[in-house]
Amino acid sequence: MRIQKNPDQQQKLATTTVEGAPARRRLSVNERERQIVDGAIQFFASHGFGAQLRDLAKSIGVTHALLYHYFPTKQALIDRVYLDVFEGRWRDSWDALLDNPKIDVEDKFTAFYADYVNNALSREFVRILMFSGLMDHAISDRFFAMLRERLFPRLVRETRRFRGSTSRAKPSERELELLMGLHGGMFYISIRRWIYGQDVHSDAMHETCDEALVRDRVRGYLQSSRDLLEPAKTPPAR
Repeated sequence: MRIQKNPDQQQKLATTTVEGAPARRRLSVNERERQIVDGAIQFFASHGFGAQLRDLAKSIGVTHALLYHYFPTKQALIDRVYLDVFEGRWRDSWDALLDNPKIDVEDKFTAFYADYVNNALSREFVRILMFSGLMDHAISDRFFAMLRERLFPRLVRETRRFRGSTSRAKPSERELELLMGLHGGMFYISIRRWIYGQDVHSDAMHETCDEALVRDRVRGYLQSSRDLLEPAKTPPAR
C-alpha cells in the first residue's frame, strides 16, 4: 500500500542531501508562511491577480500542494497580502500626528505625507493597488474604505482649522474633491516611479520623497482651500 505524505513531508524530501551536499534547513510553520506571503506580495506586484498560483508556487520554490496547505484558496492568500501591505503599514503615529492640536496644519500635513509616500507607497503597495483597481476592486475598495474612516475626516477637519473653522458638518463635495487633488497628487508621485518608471523632478527624489516637494503640494492645497471654499460655518453659540 502506498503511503500518502503530507505537503510538509513532500517539501522536506525535496530538500534532502544529494551526494553529500548539505540539506537546506527546514523552515518552521511561521517561517514557511512568511516565505509564501512575501513571495506572493512580489508575485502579485509583478503579475497581477490573474496569474496562476501554480506559477506563484514555482517562483517561491515550494510545491503547489504546500501552497494550498497554508492558503486553501487564492482569496485567502490575497486577503493576507492586503493585511500585510495595506493595513499593516498604517501607523498609529499618523493618527496621533494629525490629531495633535499643537502642531501647525501645514507642518503636520507635510510630515504625514512625506512619511506616507516614503514608507507606505512602496512598489508593491502601488502596483498591487493598481492591479486590484483594474480587476475586481477587492483590495482597492477595502483600502479606500479605511482611508474614508481613518484619514479623510482628519484631513477635512484640519483643513477647516486652517481656514479658521471648527465646523463638524459633513464635508461638501467640493471639499472632498479638492482634498482628492492633494491625496491623489501624492499617490501620483509613486505611480510615476513604480508604474511609469519615470523620474520625479526633485534632486532628492532618487530614494526618498523630498520634503520640500511635499510641502509645495500641501501649501498649494491649503491656500486653494482658503481661496476657493466658503468659510465653513460654525453653529451659533447658545
